[in-house]
Amino acid sequence: MQGFNTLYVTRSGARVDYNTGPIVWGEPGTNGQHAFYQLIHQGTRLVPADFIASAVSHNPIAANLHHKLLLANFLAQTEALMKGKSSEEARAELEAAGMEKEKLEKILPHKVFEGNRPTNSILLKQLTPFTLGALIAMYEHKIFTQGVIWDINSYDQWGVELGKQLAKAIEPELQDNTPVSSHDSSTNGLINFIKKWL
Repeated sequence: MQGFNTLYVTRSGARVDYNTGPIVWGEPGTNGQHAFYQLIHQGTRLVPADFIASAVSHNPIAANLHHKLLLANFLAQTEALMKGKSSEEARAELEAAGMEKEKLEKILPHKVFEGNRPTNSILLKQLTPFTLGALIAMYEHKIFTQGVIWDINSYDQWGVELGKQLAKAIEPELQDNTPVSSHDSSTNGLINFIKKWL
């Protein structure tokens, strides 16, 4: 769904003067903590985030302990993004841990979280074909609604056509070892480099 609403012209062809095309990415469970959660918590750009969890696991091993840990993290991350941690709270934690003043002052700014980061918590009883379909329908409706509000054609895919056209010209050039020079220097260099490996 990321490719939708990534246009810079309206339905009538006028250039927009606002941001379109939200970026969609994600990771299951706690996998994203060291990949992009830092951006969401303390980044310079506000990143609205959807957190989706199912209460009932399909793999309830060890008395469902692992799934309960995942649910605890689901709830904790959204609470942390909402509340944040003030300088006073961070200072109190560091002092309680016995950190010396000089080190405390140095690390303190890194322990502060502004909070007030927007999230949606979407909770399912269990992930099933039906609930997965409902999630997909919800995001499709979101894309359509954004397109209406932004006056762009959500299902316009002309942007990928140029790449397809160029690929038709490049594919035959990969069939032999003859060096190419018909493209820009970057593309020529990449094609010729690939040919050395083929």
